[in-house]
Amino acid sequence: MKDSSQPTRERILQAAGKLFHRDGIRAISVDAIAEKAGITKRTLYYHFRSKDDLIAAHLQARDEPNLVLFKRWFEETKGDTAEKVAGIFRHLAQSARSAKWKGCGFLRTSVELINLPGHPALLAARAHKKRVEDWLASTFMEAGAGNDALPLARQIMLLLDGSFAVVLLHRDPSYLETAADAAADLVKSRLTEPPELDSATDKPRQLNESRP
Repeated sequence: MKDSSQPTRERILQAAGKLFHRDGIRAISVDAIAEKAGITKRTLYYHFRSKDDLIAAHLQARDEPNLVLFKRWFEETKGDTAEKVAGIFRHLAQSARSAKWKGCGFLRTSVELINLPGHPALLAARAHKKRVEDWLASTFMEAGAGNDALPLARQIMLLLDGSFAVVLLHRDPSYLETAADAAADLVKSRLTEPPELDSATDKPRQLNESRP
């Protein structure tokens, strides 16, 4: 039974998301989405001008939740910045062990629309990836990366998105674990973490200073 109390637009997006995840965007018709949402096709077109607009809206709806999830995994991982970045990969490796896991929806959609560079869904996918990159760059800047912050963020993005592809190809989440180690090594090599403070003087502890 459909939840009639849920706003119609949200029902459409939820139905489309489930079908797109299961079968891909090209294989799913507007009729199938309308049926899944428990509405008429006319009602669907009242809320979305076209299937293309619906696909873009679907990705836009996933943008903030995905970024929030990355941030939560980062914050929940103990250790320095390098270990926290690796934590994102390790959480993804855990997710990839599910039989329902199909990688990154933004990348899957981009592949299906490879011949349509101006498609609104591709613009939404690019915007999402840029937000993740900008967040990483900001995080690395705060950790002392300086001018290396943006290049480092892009290198992590390449590891991340490359891992999605390789794990899907081999159906082996351990590639994400390997990518986690590579990401940690990369971040450690480029960051200068703030020096440890002496609890008595509140000044940076000297490297050769013995601990009490």
